[in-house]
Amino acid sequence: MSTELSRRYILRRAACGFGMLGLTGLMAAEEARNPLAPKKPHFETKAKRVIFLFMHGGPSHMDTFDPKPLLDRDHGKPFPGRRPLTFAEGQTGALLKSPWKFARHGQSGLPVSELFPNVAKHVDKMCILRSMVGDSVAHGGAVLQLHTGSNTFTRPGMGAWVVYGLGTENQNLPAYITIKPGLSHGGAKNWSSAFLPAAYQGTAVAHGGIKVEDLHEPIEHLKNKGLSNEQQRYELDMIQKMNRWSAERWNHDPELEGRIQQFELAFRMQSVAPEAFDISKESEATKKLYGMDEAISRDFGWQCLMARRLAQRDVRFIQINHEYGPGNEVGWDAHSELIRLHTRTAAMVDKPISGLLADLDAHGLLKDTLVVWSGEFGRTPIAQAGDGRDHNPYGYSAWMAGAGVKGGFAYGATDDYGYYAVEDRMHINDMHATMLHLLGLDHLRLTYFHGGRNHRLTDVHGNVATKILA
Repeated sequence: MSTELSRRYILRRAACGFGMLGLTGLMAAEEARNPLAPKKPHFETKAKRVIFLFMHGGPSHMDTFDPKPLLDRDHGKPFPGRRPLTFAEGQTGALLKSPWKFARHGQSGLPVSELFPNVAKHVDKMCILRSMVGDSVAHGGAVLQLHTGSNTFTRPGMGAWVVYGLGTENQNLPAYITIKPGLSHGGAKNWSSAFLPAAYQGTAVAHGGIKVEDLHEPIEHLKNKGLSNEQQRYELDMIQKMNRWSAERWNHDPELEGRIQQFELAFRMQSVAPEAFDISKESEATKKLYGMDEAISRDFGWQCLMARRLAQRDVRFIQINHEYGPGNEVGWDAHSELIRLHTRTAAMVDKPISGLLADLDAHGLLKDTLVVWSGEFGRTPIAQAGDGRDHNPYGYSAWMAGAGVKGGFAYGATDDYGYYAVEDRMHINDMHATMLHLLGLDHLRLTYFHGGRNHRLTDVHGNVATKILA
């Protein structure tokens, strides 16, 4: 048989390839027209969306989810190991035991401190990550790294990467919403799209300095009471006509393309967003479940209830933020007065988080929603300023619950005093890789070409923690 290939043979065999080239071009054009269109994940998975609970300031892991008996035994003694760089050098003291008792809960028997009596009821749904590691001892870099994977450069937020990879199934609400985010320690950089197209950036609802009682006014502004829908549509069409003319002239500038898409989304939001944010039809029992009947937990309870409502409406990435603000000036950042500050701060979030987990489960949403809880770092086992704890990125706790996660499970470990992660270390890059995997996205394949190379959320790092997968 001759090994020579005729032109006819080559054209016949390559015909499908030419067709694929055309299809690829059509798909690229469609993505440019609607970058938020739903996309298939890299592989089948359970999780469809994320609710990220950000605890700004850094909760103390050995006072919440990582009990340390030797810390109790050696209270008041010098730390026996090598002490790393701390944020407040010169104010460090001896080992400081936890002032709170731990008890085992659920069928799994996972220990949780008395700071979280309501969250403890859900340990069988939770995978506690006891070996988290970051690279920054200061809030700014640590918060930025938690949100974007980098502690030094402006990069897209993790929510932006998720929406870039999966799009959204609700075209009338933003795909990525962050409720009451903070304006410090990176501010908008934490939920920006950076070099990704502007359509993927987070939409902020108010900010951490606004009380929930004052939120009705910005939500009311979602409606245009001065013009009818027809008048607004005509006005928007005129604006978009000029925008598209400019886009053609400027070779489809990505920022202008993003503005065109945002105008359209803002118009569509008027018909659904006011209802989505209106909790007046929620029962009093539901509001009580979220702690909205108590002043201390009302604010975060509203955020958690909103997270459930947005999850019901297929928002892809929902972040709720326990931020510095009125009545919570330092968040979890207890450099001193650990007992007073952590007691108050935990009371703000304990019942709302418990209510969220219970309500998601009752609505059948927990089976396809990944819930992630984390601060930017933990705290030291040694005292600071007498009765406080300093920053500790070398070993701390976070947790996941819901779709695809092994419940009632503790992953990794810190040393006997809780200073360093020593078993199954989970760097923030690893957490991001695992989160993407649970959503059906391979972090190695989720890339975007910019500045001469491919970028990804995990940069050149990241390993999926397969032990936590259900």
